[in-house]
Amino acid sequence: MDKEIIVRLHTSFEDMTCKHPETGTEFWCARDLQMLLGYSHWRSFSAVIDKAITACKISGYDPEDHFARMRKMIELGKGATREIEDIALTRYACYLIAQNGDPAKEQIAFAQTYFAVQTRKQEIIEKRLAEAERVSARKKLTQSEKELSGVIFDRLRDHESFGRIRSQGDLALFGRTTQGMKDKLKVPKGRALADFLPTITIKAKDFANEITNYNIKQNNLGTEPGIAGEHTKNNRHVRRLLIDRGIVPESLPPAEDVKKVERRLTSERKKLSRKDT
Repeated sequence: MDKEIIVRLHTSFEDMTCKHPETGTEFWCARDLQMLLGYSHWRSFSAVIDKAITACKISGYDPEDHFARMRKMIELGKGATREIEDIALTRYACYLIAQNGDPAKEQIAFAQTYFAVQTRKQEIIEKRLAEAERVSARKKLTQSEKELSGVIFDRLRDHESFGRIRSQGDLALFGRTTQGMKDKLKVPKGRALADFLPTITIKAKDFANEITNYNIKQNNLGTEPGIAGEHTKNNRHVRRLLIDRGIVPESLPPAEDVKKVERRLTSERKKLSRKDT
């Protein structure tokens, strides 16, 4: 394909992008995409959209999340207007339309690559955001564990008590002790269990810690059985909440080493900083 055509099409696709006024969600209007992809008749283009919707269903996604029916007004000339049917399309919907379009059209050939790349970029962004959230949750858990450890030592003056109480909390949350969960997830020797937990259970542990920290102070708990009982009760309640929502904590697969994830995110930020200078 001629370089000038590629530049022109790229600019056209970028210029046709719209954003939802409230959510800021990016989308394309099907009527605009119709012209960009070289379809002169809406009926022909609607057939391509129908194929894309079917492909969306087969892929396991809800078409309503990617193909939103809408109405809009168009100008007919001399001040006259008419309401017509249109569809707000996500990037993924545009990708499926391009994949089901006429490959003989140069616009379709370009769109197939364009939206494949753009969709992949969005997936990478979403993955990095999820990784950053997990790293942040792990740091928050470290803070609440440090606070809990300090409170327990102030009350009991025993350096080993925190480990025992935390393991009882893990038993209530996971149905296994801390070491039992480490063995199940194959956590390397000397590493913390939380470094290999998914975000949801990292946050679950942190939530239970926060409640325990609060109630130790609020109720002036000063014995190991009392503090352990409080921490066990809080983790049991958090477990019940998760299971009621269909999440069984001990059945979730291990996540990637959070320290490795953090190093990767830091490295990528440094690379982006160098590019900006």
